[in-house]
Amino acid sequence: MIIEQCKIIKNEQIAGGIWEMEFHAPEIASHYSGPGQFLEILLDNRWSFPVRRPMSIAEVAGNNMKIIYKIFGRGTQLLSGNKSGDSLDILGPLGNVFTNWNNSHYPILVGGGVGLAPILNLYKKLNENTIQSTVIIGARSENEHFLVHDPCNQLYLTTDDGSIGIKGTVLPTLEKVLTKIKKPIIYACGPLPMLKGIQDFVYQKSIPAQLSVESYMGCGTGLCQGCAIERQRFKEKDHSYHERYSLVCMDGPVYSADEVKFD
Repeated sequence: MIIEQCKIIKNEQIAGGIWEMEFHAPEIASHYSGPGQFLEILLDNRWSFPVRRPMSIAEVAGNNMKIIYKIFGRGTQLLSGNKSGDSLDILGPLGNVFTNWNNSHYPILVGGGVGLAPILNLYKKLNENTIQSTVIIGARSENEHFLVHDPCNQLYLTTDDGSIGIKGTVLPTLEKVLTKIKKPIIYACGPLPMLKGIQDFVYQKSIPAQLSVESYMGCGTGLCQGCAIERQRFKEKDHSYHERYSLVCMDGPVYSADEVKFD
């Protein structure tokens, strides 16, 4: 992992409360392993925001990187105020990556909320390798979507209120899509209730799946141990402080669907 002063190229709103930031990070980009990894960003050099914020990597292109974030509070509001030419103190890349996307299974990518960042990153990786896939992105309303609902090209948008795409959560659309696919593998990132729903679904259907877990964390390096998640299988793993728990920042954020508990 690298700590680098990264110059912002652009920082703009792309949907209701959703922002995309691109910055120059040659050192961090040179250590990047693949979709699923994340960064820890210091929002301010003052003591008002001493804890870094975790942000999933949405894209890496040469020496430049992108993140997609939603304004939730004072910290992300402060982040949205950065302009082109400003610099950020960034730690990364951190975490593990999505795997087995280049085998014989057909990838189905599911994202919810700002959890779409690593999903879009994986989608771009699949396209670079000419691997067909299906993408399902969920949000509360049209205001939070910045993609185009395009079922003909296997891109489905869902909204809780039905204002765009398919009304409802991602799960009914996922179930419908699966009726046309013989050997699927699911990759998902989003709010914990969504991940729990997908976890229960793939367990019932015996479908392999990898879930990228979003978690509050203070350091990203395993020191604060604030991102512990309970395991389903008590097999001790590197960097975990107890065999019953896993640290998302060190063992994750990507887990096999049968590996962790969301209860």
